[in-house]
Amino acid sequence: MNAHEIDYHIYGEEMQYVEIELDPQEGVVAEAGSFMMMDDGIKMETIFGDGSTKNKGFLGSILGAGKRILTGESLFMTAFYNDLFGKRKVSFASPYPGKIVPIDLTAYRGKFICQKDAFLCAAKGVSVGIEFSKRLGRGLFGGEGFIMQKLEGDGMAFVHAGGTLARRELQAGETLRVDTGCIVGFTQDVDYDIEFIGGIKNTIFGGEGLFFAKLQGPGTVYIQSLPFSRLAGRVLASAPRGGGKDKGEGSILGGLGDLLDGDNRF
Repeated sequence: MNAHEIDYHIYGEEMQYVEIELDPQEGVVAEAGSFMMMDDGIKMETIFGDGSTKNKGFLGSILGAGKRILTGESLFMTAFYNDLFGKRKVSFASPYPGKIVPIDLTAYRGKFICQKDAFLCAAKGVSVGIEFSKRLGRGLFGGEGFIMQKLEGDGMAFVHAGGTLARRELQAGETLRVDTGCIVGFTQDVDYDIEFIGGIKNTIFGGEGLFFAKLQGPGTVYIQSLPFSRLAGRVLASAPRGGGKDKGEGSILGGLGDLLDGDNRF
């Protein structure tokens, strides 16, 4: 084993967190800002890149950190180590409502591909790198651009999905069409491309964008019902405008008007 063997438990339903149990000298790496709580005796250290053996040495660390810039992430990650005797626990929280997905990389032949902001934490030794798209159409219109994240190694990793999670096992040649923003991740044998929706009415009035993501098996695919971009868009759509007041505030009916009219802002 190159990665540390860690035990874990996921708590909660809509706003989940994962509690990781570390034996002496075991460690876990996480995205900055995902930390929730930890037992006494756990040492926290900020590191370049992911701290895996793939990025050994100063130059390797710089290259690993540089790759993270390409995925839009911070230069640094945070590592947590159990420096004492006995078991210690550290917990990491979801950034927004959804599900935490445990990924056993040994079950997927050592590699899993996910969207850029899905990674939450992983056993020390798991490599968090970049996956370049080899297709121009997928890079330009695929929603995730030319670059996705890839998790490599033989340990446990945890990714986050917004809303409700769907897991699909695709057989060889089986195709699934998905909204480009709803992809959480997929195994390395899945063929990922984009497909034009087609039709004048669909394109102009459909409201679903111009392209689907086309996923073809064999392999495992994880889909989220509420991408963060969609959640943020709806929050912005309902934000007060013109002086910071809601459209019903200050009117004669006020909140009663909303009850009668319904909430049509979405």
